[in-house]
Amino acid sequence: MRVIVVWAVSTLTMLALAGALPDFRLQSPDGDSLTRTALTAAWGAGAFGLLTALVWPLVVRALLLVPALVLGLLVFFLNGSLLLLALRFVPDGRGALGPETAVVVAAVMSAVASATSTALAVRDDNAYRRRLSRLATRRRRRRGDVCDDCHGTVFLQLDGVGHEVLLRAAKDGLMPTVADWLDSSHRITPWRTDWSSQTGASQLGILHGSTFDVPAFRWYEKDTGRLMVSNRPAGAVELQRRAVERTGDGGLLTLDGASRGNLFSGGADQVALVLSVAARRGRANRSRAGYFAYFSDPANAVRTAVSFVAEVGRELGQSVRARLRDEGPRVRRGGLYPLIRAFATVVERDVVVAAVIGDMLAGRTAVYADLVAYDEVAHHSGPHSRDAAQVLERLDRSLALIAKVAEHAPRPYHVILLSDHGQSPGETFEGAYGLTLKDLVRAGCGLPVPRKAERSSSGAEAREAARVALRTALHRDPAAGPEEPPAPGAEPMVLASGNLGLVSFCDVPERLSREQIDARHPALLTTLANHPGIGFLLVRSEEHGSVVLGPAGAEVPIAELSDDGPLAPFGRGAADAVRRTDSFPHVADIMINSMCDTGTGRVHAFEEQIGSHGGLGGEQSQPFLLSPLELSLPVADGTELVGAERVHRVLRRWLRECEGPQIPLAAEAGAEAGPGTTAPGRTAPGAVVAGTAEEGTAGTAGPEEGTPGTADASGDPGAQARG
Repeated sequence: MRVIVVWAVSTLTMLALAGALPDFRLQSPDGDSLTRTALTAAWGAGAFGLLTALVWPLVVRALLLVPALVLGLLVFFLNGSLLLLALRFVPDGRGALGPETAVVVAAVMSAVASATSTALAVRDDNAYRRRLSRLATRRRRRRGDVCDDCHGTVFLQLDGVGHEVLLRAAKDGLMPTVADWLDSSHRITPWRTDWSSQTGASQLGILHGSTFDVPAFRWYEKDTGRLMVSNRPAGAVELQRRAVERTGDGGLLTLDGASRGNLFSGGADQVALVLSVAARRGRANRSRAGYFAYFSDPANAVRTAVSFVAEVGRELGQSVRARLRDEGPRVRRGGLYPLIRAFATVVERDVVVAAVIGDMLAGRTAVYADLVAYDEVAHHSGPHSRDAAQVLERLDRSLALIAKVAEHAPRPYHVILLSDHGQSPGETFEGAYGLTLKDLVRAGCGLPVPRKAERSSSGAEAREAARVALRTALHRDPAAGPEEPPAPGAEPMVLASGNLGLVSFCDVPERLSREQIDARHPALLTTLANHPGIGFLLVRSEEHGSVVLGPAGAEVPIAELSDDGPLAPFGRGAADAVRRTDSFPHVADIMINSMCDTGTGRVHAFEEQIGSHGGLGGEQSQPFLLSPLELSLPVADGTELVGAERVHRVLRRWLRECEGPQIPLAAEAGAEAGPGTTAPGRTAPGAVVAGTAEEGTAGTAGPEEGTPGTADASGDPGAQARG
């Protein structure tokens, strides 16, 4: 009955379009009766629906090698081609229309048919359940037996959503699904990031158990002359390789896992929109396979394309409104940003959610997916803005859909919601003081300062995902990029990671000391430490090891550092975070953290962002972990959850509780140990590790170890290392 109703609505739509569009004809040149014209429309609509159902999935599969952005542009052309083909089956040549009109007619008919089918399915719960049951049975048959009694786990990362932002959104009714979970089935636990409060460090720690030697979002490595950028394919590959080598384990998802929309694979077999595999070629790269499950339905393709255009219009309208109202602070939102925002909030969201639904219907053991929509909008509109709030509303609808699908999956699922960092609001450093951090460093070095400040590129995750897709479309190496380190010289390199700045002198192979910097540029450190927009500096000292410098001549050796003094505005745990970063091999010569207003939590980003993260200060260091009550407590009562490495161990324990002992437990963190020694906190061979609620020691700099395993001979960072 649903097919008949959709066919009838499609027929009426075709008749209406034929009457409205001069290039669309459903009659013979001599004219036909109304009945004959209606039969012609029914014939054309039926042929179009049949071709769409049969041919479209094959076309999309054949075009899997085409990048997502190009495939999105081809959607309308392909749909129009199917309609032209369908009209060729109309008897006596009564159906005719131009190619340009075919694109419009096909898009309208697909949208109307999808809306009609969806409306009928919503009204018929039994039909909806039958459809999900058929999909689950089909996928399960392909994969073999699925453990009906073992819980699967879905980890959904809401990129950039801080602990307080989530609670406020649930309380204000923006996220009713989350509010319902908090009232009935889940608990929320805040956790604290390292100094580098950004996705590259946090997600690497969550998925691979190590954040060691990730001092920022981007940094310069003197020993290799390489500029590392967390959200570049080459950088993501290298970071994942180092984490796997350090932990001796493939990652959180090595046992029947799926990684969707992430920077790193987590050791999963199934990947889609994963940056660390974006540069691969051939069968080993299944990152685009997630597009097939979504775009194989032409109605999905049209709906996403229409939503994409609507989101671009929404961003343009919101940007104009902010300018007319003279809202502040604000940053430039022109250029390609409206397209990048639409890619993050529509295309990535739709494809990732569809992939997660497919994984659940297939009964996979563990799924980890990153939804970057809020993070992208909050960077440019502010984390507490109305624009960002609207994104949270739409994300909540995606969560509700995933929860509904869980009811029809072939195994029960625990849905765990978490974030990798928060965001802190505030005017940019340049907006507040009229010069960039690079200008200030050059002034302190006695170098000429350009009149117009040079803007740093944004570190938003979605921007790089869109860039990779575009470069692939142009048949260029997606691992390449315009951000290359300058030739070594006396001029310092200044890099920005939100409100964290890094200064490196590339002509010196080792980390410069305070004394060496003072000998080169006597005014530099004083200029930086006493600037009102800067909170503190970290530099190496030949006398004290390392020191933190603050305003008014404040100087604290790293060994005596506490959460008071220069670090007082940055909250509990700031001293441990600074000490840990100081131990990294690739820490910059000068690490700079912006000021933080203790009353408002506002910071100054050294990039073009009014919502930022990457350093210390405000809500950026306070993400959340929302977990089902059936699982054990993340940490013992009264204990703070500190660091992404520790979150990794908690997630490992929960996977073990859900799936059984085949999930290896991650061992405790410890200091670096030489060959043949056991680092403090590690489990000696043969010892039994209990899955207690309190695991590890916060703030340690050593590696996280899981069950030892090896990568494959090719050095693939996503290779399986099974227990």
